[in-house]
Amino acid sequence: MTLSKREFLAAACAAWACPLWAQGKPLMDALHMFVPAAPGGGWDATARAVERAAKAASLVGQMSFENVGGAGGMVGLPRFVNQRKGQGQTLMVGGSVMVGAGIANKSPVTIKNVTPIARLTEEAGVIVVPSGGKIKTWKELEAALKANPKAVSVAGGSAGGTDHLILGMLIKALGKNPREAAYVAFAGGGPANAAILGAQVTAGISGYSEFEEQIKAGRMLPLAVSGKSRIPGVNVPTLNELGVGVSESNWRGLFAPPGISEPQRNALIDFVTRLHASAAWKQELDSRKWTDAFMTERPFERELAKDLADKEVLMKELGLA
Repeated sequence: MTLSKREFLAAACAAWACPLWAQGKPLMDALHMFVPAAPGGGWDATARAVERAAKAASLVGQMSFENVGGAGGMVGLPRFVNQRKGQGQTLMVGGSVMVGAGIANKSPVTIKNVTPIARLTEEAGVIVVPSGGKIKTWKELEAALKANPKAVSVAGGSAGGTDHLILGMLIKALGKNPREAAYVAFAGGGPANAAILGAQVTAGISGYSEFEEQIKAGRMLPLAVSGKSRIPGVNVPTLNELGVGVSESNWRGLFAPPGISEPQRNALIDFVTRLHASAAWKQELDSRKWTDAFMTERPFERELAKDLADKEVLMKELGLA
């Protein structure tokens, strides 16, 4: 079997812990991370995890960050596309939320306008309620949604994103109209957390890592997770276990600006391949309970195209597009 250059690099990293570049000059002198969301959310956490792991593995010298939140990435994305075009030492964090937001907002600039580099992680959503709220159990939340979805406000990420889709699918599965969902969209995880803790909403949906601190502190009660299986180490049932046929997860990845050269693209792919193979990145995955969903180059491009097509159909079915 013949290995490609990147497959060889990944195998070498796993076998030798990548000492060749760890001991010398970093692979990249500087890297700019663009986060099309407010601080405190999943994309921001992913960018910071990339920084910690890349520096621990001596893959990068300096890293800078830029946060531009709003509309599931649709506010920041045009800025990234227009201002960073052709810049080969710049990466943007994005994911499935951006796919749905582009469709929901009918944005002229979408994820199709950037250069896919790698899919990194996948994370199931968790449905929570504030511990001081009236609803304490899944059955109580389910009954409230069946009685009147409009009366059950649910906080999550931007409109059309994964959190929004999970709520729409859930309401449909319970026999109600998804268009009646009382979804309250937030530009970042911080504001959504504040709304839930302040009982400004009935419940919340987001990736587990965004609610983990509040759950462990007892300020939020996790009622269900949206993945196909339970999150390792987290004793919370899936929606399927609770008798609701809904399964949806949120993936996150890295994208380069449009207009970069093939050597620039290859250099970024090499960077994320080595990052993924590092012990520091594996530690980030474990500590944040992110599922490793690494995929790069053409396979990632094919999966992205499929996700775009599937999301458009689903959102039209749910009345969200």
